[in-house]
Amino acid sequence: MELRPTSKEEVFLSLAYNRFYDLADEIIEDSFWEQEDWYRFSKVINLFSVYAELLAYEPFKYVLETIKKQRPPMESEIGGPLFKFIRNTFAHFPLFESWNEVWLTKGLVNWQKEGLTIDRFLKKYAGHTEIKYRFWEAEKKKMTYMSINFPKHYDDNKIYLSEILSEKEKLTVTPILNFALF
Repeated sequence: MELRPTSKEEVFLSLAYNRFYDLADEIIEDSFWEQEDWYRFSKVINLFSVYAELLAYEPFKYVLETIKKQRPPMESEIGGPLFKFIRNTFAHFPLFESWNEVWLTKGLVNWQKEGLTIDRFLKKYAGHTEIKYRFWEAEKKKMTYMSINFPKHYDDNKIYLSEILSEKEKLTVTPILNFALF
């Protein structure tokens, strides 16, 4: 029986955690909002990419399954698919320079092949009701509220990422990511 993490996994996890928390720490600072749109966008893309790679680590999958059983229904179920949707949007459509510019249509999503992650997410959640989150930000001593809005329809009308999750709220997602990573 192989013990986990292996030495190779320890190297990856150490680098990935450090990068994730460096990005998260920068993003949650109020001064981050003074940066240019493209700078903020590039940091967020990196954060989601690192997070997606961490999710691929098999032991995390067991933890996330446990979390799903302990959190309110939609709050726990949407996390993984939403972050994969956003990460894959960034990875497969590196065509935009800011969060507010990112848009998708059914035709664009399926330009090469139907049924992949982005398409499945939009098919499943189009028309779904809004999901609201709240969490305590200890450093700022305040309760933060955010919501995830889903497109009413998934067709060839533009769906802006900012309509699903505003730029400022997506950065607020960082504490949720931290929770998912313990």
